[in-house]
Amino acid sequence: MANTKSAEKRNKQALARRDRNRQLTSRLRTAVKKLRQAVESGNQSAAQELLVSTLSTVDATATKGVIHKNAANRTKSRLQKAFNGMA
Repeated sequence: MANTKSAEKRNKQALARRDRNRQLTSRLRTAVKKLRQAVESGNQSAAQELLVSTLSTVDATATKGVIHKNAANRTKSRLQKAFNGMA
């Protein structure tokens, strides 16, 4: 329980950040999952469209500080490698 006004404000900010981060993380995981499913099914055109949007989502998530920059680069690399393996 917060004892000061500043602590109450910090708690409120932390809750807002947590909600925002959970939304962004969920959006990221869903995008990655959809791309992986498209790659596994061999649907090249769908995978191409999803690749662009997913890489953008990964970058946006890293820019906002939800995931680390290196984690984002690692994820993008693995997704690109999986997509290139389709051909």
